Amino acid sequence: MNPLQSFALAAIPAEDEALRAPVRDFLRSALQGVPDAVRARSWMGFDADFSRALGARGWIGLTLPTAYGGGGRSSFARFVLLEELLAAGAPVSAHWIADRQTAPLILRYGTPAQRAFFIPRIVRGELFMSIGMSEPDTGSDLAGVRSRAVPTAGGGWRLNGRKIWTTNAHRAHYLCALVRTSGAPEDRHRGLSQLLIDLSLPGITVRPIRDLSGDGHFCEVLFEDVELPADALVGEEGAGWQQVTAELAFERSGPERIHSSLVLAEAWLAELRRAPRVPDGALAVAGRIAGRMAVLRAMSLSVARQLGQGLDPAFEAALVKDLGTEFEQALPGWIEEAFDAPGHPAPSDGLRQTLAYVTQLAPSFSLRGGTRQIMRGIIARGLGVR
Repeated sequence: MNPLQSFALAAIPAEDEALRAPVRDFLRSALQGVPDAVRARSWMGFDADFSRALGARGWIGLTLPTAYGGGGRSSFARFVLLEELLAAGAPVSAHWIADRQTAPLILRYGTPAQRAFFIPRIVRGELFMSIGMSEPDTGSDLAGVRSRAVPTAGGGWRLNGRKIWTTNAHRAHYLCALVRTSGAPEDRHRGLSQLLIDLSLPGITVRPIRDLSGDGHFCEVLFEDVELPADALVGEEGAGWQQVTAELAFERSGPERIHSSLVLAEAWLAELRRAPRVPDGALAVAGRIAGRMAVLRAMSLSVARQLGQGLDPAFEAALVKDLGTEFEQALPGWIEEAFDAPGHPAPSDGLRQTLAYVTQLAPSFSLRGGTRQIMRGIIARGLGVR
């Protein structure tokens, strides 16, 4: 079968679509008066109080089992929720990684004790996670990690190494890290494991890294003889590569791969709607945005359906991520291009500030969740051309 045929059209069921209205009402109130340039940060915006408010409404862990405090809803319900959060520019960064990746990982591979400890705290918006994958000097070669955990006499692990580009590590409670527990870097996928690391432990140093926009959400994390308990291990020792590749499908295919620049687009369109006449050049750009979004949204919904069925759509997720990144990075340039269209109204200072922020952040879109080169390698293998 042609791999592209796996993108079967999927429709959001009525019961899940019904979630949209109450989420919009909540966001309208919670974000009232927040400037566009602040809302444009959205899933880089960290607000612990906002995350706890979402948790109180049952909107974190929406697809997780009710036995752990989750919503027990479908992947489509979560898709609706994420669309509304990102479109509104809600500050979701505090709980985002734990909700999207770590909780499903622990549910699938964790012990009963790990599930009982982590998942209820995550869905209440009380426990924030970061992900430790990338390392200095290894680029995008995830299989080349050198951070190493060795067994200790007491049955635990002693960890040494470094992680980099670790989002919100300076604010998170725990880090889920891919480390080597046996063999050597030359062994590639063999000997890798995932560990849940309490970031308050001795021997851990977290250093925020400022980006072009002035934000410090990226971090470098150093481990120096960090003593971890036996139950820090997630799943089986040496099975980390299989676990992390399944986990990445959640990261690469969601609405955040399409909507990161959407607050900018909405702010621009809002100013156009107030203009006495919209120039043809601006209409052409708006049509380009709408057309690309419609296709990408349909593809992302198809992957959401597959994830909800328990499938592993690694190829499809990589394709959505690559095309979505391309769209998100192009969007600020398209809007700036529209400013030059004859008859375009003068953009407000707020719109220019929002455009400046998204333009500065956009280069990072093709790094997070795997670089464009990595994605295209996965796509090539899926198409049978590599």
